[in-house]
Amino acid sequence: MSSLSADTAATVERIRSAEKFLLTTHENPDGDALGSMLGMQRLLELSGKDSVMFLAAKEFPLAVEYQFLPLEEVFHEAPADIADRTVIFLDCGNIDRMPVGFLSTDGETVLNIDHHHDNTRFGDVNLIDPDACCTAEIVWRLAHEIGTEIDSAMAEALYVGLVTDTGKFMYENTDEASHRMATELIGCGVRPNIIYRRLYEHAPIEKLLLLARALSSIKRSEDGEIAAAYVSKDDYEQTGASETLTEGIIDSLRTLDGTRMVAVVRDRAAGEGSARKVSLRGTDPLVDVSAIARSQGGGGHPRAAGFSTDLEYEEILEVLRNELPSDG
Repeated sequence: MSSLSADTAATVERIRSAEKFLLTTHENPDGDALGSMLGMQRLLELSGKDSVMFLAAKEFPLAVEYQFLPLEEVFHEAPADIADRTVIFLDCGNIDRMPVGFLSTDGETVLNIDHHHDNTRFGDVNLIDPDACCTAEIVWRLAHEIGTEIDSAMAEALYVGLVTDTGKFMYENTDEASHRMATELIGCGVRPNIIYRRLYEHAPIEKLLLLARALSSIKRSEDGEIAAAYVSKDDYEQTGASETLTEGIIDSLRTLDGTRMVAVVRDRAAGEGSARKVSLRGTDPLVDVSAIARSQGGGGHPRAAGFSTDLEYEEILEVLRNELPSDG
């Protein structure tokens, strides 16, 4: 244990010593959030622990890409014995991104496991590694430190986190460790072609119709450095698509030549809090979209971030134009 960082050692010690856990992640969970949570759940099950997963009912149905994941037994309410459980947040940069009013101030121990560079370190133990390509990578390392054999169920969950947060191994966070992890998980039973089809080739017609309307709405700044698309309530109504089908639209914008930052702005359903959600991606190393998101109360990664707002679409575009740093 002496070779481990203090945070890793403290996390391993708590996982080994505690018997009961509750796992959760951020709102609007993506592939890494769900994959790292499911991977940790399996790690704890194989270690003989009593562990449950929590996601608020409002998070369902999940985005269509993730509906194949085995989340049938996830809790929508905190269990009665929550005070006796160690709570593990996975891939959650800020505790404000989760409805966790059930936590007391002097009961549960909170482990915060994440790879966001702007994590607010809200846990009693904070295992934060911005150099990890995904939170699933940190869970993978913990399995090795604890000595838990990775079975096919854990491997598939962790692979989902890995492949989605590296953009199918295309983003700049992809490194040698990413491919070593992929190699090992494939050896544990992952079939990459099956995971790929479930994630990226399983779209209902409504998703493609929504994508077409979103791409037809593209606006570019005068210098072409910002491109944005708007998904309105009318778009959802006309296509029959749900909000969960917006996943992946921003990846199409990323391919637009000459941009430094792209955004997808979408209307949110009534009762979902803020009127709009903004997803940002940076395509220029000089653009830290997480800083822009934080200025509006959100957060994320330097190349992928987002925030919620009540601003109108044109006001959002003005914010983006004002916040985009010069290119040198």
